[in-house]
Amino acid sequence: MDQLRRDTPALPASTSTAAQSVGWRSVLGNTLTLMKPYTWFAPTWAFLCGAVASGMLAWSLESVGLLLLGLFMAGPVLCGLSQVVNDYCDMEVDAINEPYRLIPSGRVTLRQVQIITVVLTWIGSSIALFLGSTVALFVAIGLFCNLAYSMNPIRAKRNGWYGNALVAISYEGLAWLAGHATFSSVTWQSALLALLYSIGAHGIMTVNDFKSMHGDSQMGIRSIPVQYGKQRAAQMVVATMALAQLAVIGLLFWWGHPIAASVIGVLLLAQIVPNMRFIRDPEHNAVFFNGTAIALFVWGMLAAAIGLAS
Repeated sequence: MDQLRRDTPALPASTSTAAQSVGWRSVLGNTLTLMKPYTWFAPTWAFLCGAVASGMLAWSLESVGLLLLGLFMAGPVLCGLSQVVNDYCDMEVDAINEPYRLIPSGRVTLRQVQIITVVLTWIGSSIALFLGSTVALFVAIGLFCNLAYSMNPIRAKRNGWYGNALVAISYEGLAWLAGHATFSSVTWQSALLALLYSIGAHGIMTVNDFKSMHGDSQMGIRSIPVQYGKQRAAQMVVATMALAQLAVIGLLFWWGHPIAASVIGVLLLAQIVPNMRFIRDPEHNAVFFNGTAIALFVWGMLAAAIGLAS
């Protein structure tokens, strides 16, 4: 046996280093996948709109630096954290229904999940404190909403009304307010717009539930489509988004910003065709609806922010 060990050639150092490099790339890739980058847009956009609504966003190095730091906090860090926590809390259910996912398959270990969670929480909290105590307060509320959405005993995601409300408030309202608070004191007008766009975002969150109606029904998750059926749920989505935008339009006219109100009105009218298609067949038109009606909705957010700042 000793002779065999002596005669067995050792792996070259370059091979060992390459294997370690591939291992680290795999870990980083799995971590990024777990954080779901495609979900980061909503809070980063809302943070940007809040910053614009403050009227204090400028092209100075300091202002742009604060904006980029806030966008990083809202999207990759805090939204990424919420996705990791949600997947961790769904681990047992996923082990039955989707065993190929990262955590139940073992490609991401529980130890790695704990490390990712601690690191992202520390980074997000540190940035929030740097941006100010008010921003830190909004971040703390958002973290609570995240836990309430995913974890027992609350686990609000089991009901479409409560779960979608927590996500909408976190991703739209709180992110908007944090963006505003980064640059100036939050005004009641900005807070009201953040609330209205959170209400509209509740409808947007429901769009994601149509594709999982069968599984949600089996697992006892009372999403809006499960509770009311596809057609009625689609009507509720469209009505919620439209009413929120109509309220924003009315307020902007009242506050003396007719141009911004008119722009949002045009964007709302442009949503009529995708709204009708979505109501007819929400399950198969969800992608089209995302790329049209929801895109117009979020552009309206920026128009409202610019109007408020003018």
